[in-house]
Amino acid sequence: MNEKTLTSETVFTGSLIQVDVLQVELETGQTARRELVRHPGAVCVLLRTPDGRFAFVRQFRVGAQKEMLEVVAGLLNSGEEPEQAAHREVREETGFLLKRLTRMGNLYPTPGYVSERIVCYYGEAGEQGSRQLDPDERVEVEFFGETEMKARIRQGEIEDAKTLAAWALYQNGAAEEK
Repeated sequence: MNEKTLTSETVFTGSLIQVDVLQVELETGQTARRELVRHPGAVCVLLRTPDGRFAFVRQFRVGAQKEMLEVVAGLLNSGEEPEQAAHREVREETGFLLKRLTRMGNLYPTPGYVSERIVCYYGEAGEQGSRQLDPDERVEVEFFGETEMKARIRQGEIEDAKTLAAWALYQNGAAEEK
């Protein structure tokens, strides 16, 4: 299956996203309309601290209209490699420096209408310094052991897709060195 883009019109450009309306041709020759949110991409890091616990961040999310508990994550800056972004985000949000970083896979949270790709990592923290949050970021760091994290997932407290996916990848051995 494939779709050929015939036309693309940008209907919105913001500081984070761009929204395009596409006319596509299906393999049957029919045409269809698609709406696409173009996103710069992101990284997420399931971060294990030196004491064996995992570091998560709690922050208000406008899309859910509530605070959410998530893995460390952030946008890719223009021209930035995902591995660089992972190191930067861990330092900014938690203050930790990474001593090991293993790529676990890619996530497409809502590929039906958003181009966002999240590169997912497992990280082992080393030395901890001070956090370097962006001026508009309000993030609290929380630490949980594996048993407590599993309980929070079972209780429905963790609703963030990238966090659930990162945890599933980790639980299925994706963090093991290849």
